Amino acid sequence: MMDEKPFDKPVTLELGRIGDFRRIGSTREAVECLVTVWPLNRGARHRDAVETCLKALDGHRSSEDARRALIEAAMESDVLAPQRTRH
Repeated sequence: MMDEKPFDKPVTLELGRIGDFRRIGSTREAVECLVTVWPLNRGARHRDAVETCLKALDGHRSSEDARRALIEAAMESDVLAPQRTRH
């Protein structure tokens, strides 16, 4: 089983209904979220995030690279939770 590759700080996303928050704490969780529950408005940042996360799980990129890519994809798809809910 591959390492989870934890993030230093979780990323909070608002997926589905308003107020339905999901905290992503590792690269493995990020891949699962990007592939299974991500909204249909996927763009280039989403593809980059999936690729970066998979490379991080394989040891070719850092978990911080994966976290940054997830945040960029979340901003592109407008699912990054408001700052006040990210604790």
